[in-house]
Amino acid sequence: MQLIPAPAGVLEVDALWQNDNPNDPTTDTVALLCHPNPLFDGTMNNKVVTTMYRFARDNGMHVVRFNFRGVGQSTGEHDYAEGEVVDAMTVLQWIAEQTNARKLWLGGFSFGGYVTARVAEQVLEAAHIWGLGDFEVTKIALIAPSVEKNDSTDISLPADRTFEIYGNADEVIEPDNMQAFADRLGIEVSVVDGAGHFFHGRLSELKGLLDKHSFGQDS
Repeated sequence: MQLIPAPAGVLEVDALWQNDNPNDPTTDTVALLCHPNPLFDGTMNNKVVTTMYRFARDNGMHVVRFNFRGVGQSTGEHDYAEGEVVDAMTVLQWIAEQTNARKLWLGGFSFGGYVTARVAEQVLEAAHIWGLGDFEVTKIALIAPSVEKNDSTDISLPADRTFEIYGNADEVIEPDNMQAFADRLGIEVSVVDGAGHFFHGRLSELKGLLDKHSFGQDS
């Protein structure tokens, strides 16, 4: 863990570099992961985020997760997705200074899924503003994204690089709303039958679906 400078003070970052080398010559992809809502105890150590972390690590990516402002050792106060997008972009700027890897796998769960969608838009449409124009977004993984309490009506993402996974027994976000969001964007969807919001007892299945959507294979 380390603390990096950020607009709201500092952000707590957990970075895993393949072979303990940010510039490992065999690694060209970095995964950036966003965690669920801090107002409901969401942190970067959430088990769904940890599942994404292990998936990315095991598939040869550098992996970076972090705590949004006001969580853990990150300073500041919850900012209802606006400031959290800035937090994620700040971490991306830090990543750009640490490694030459420029392929980007973006993943987020719940509130973090919504933030990830907004971050992807920034990287795809306004990267030059952030000094991140040389990053290439390869995949955008939205896990049970919070598309109800956050305005998702204007989100625009590339259908060929975006996918969504949710459980049809989700008790936090209405499955029909997540499906409607995916349908509007025309993105691939996997529905985990009987799974609730936190994928209790279904994390290995979730990891397999991350493999399937990212690489076209089942783990």
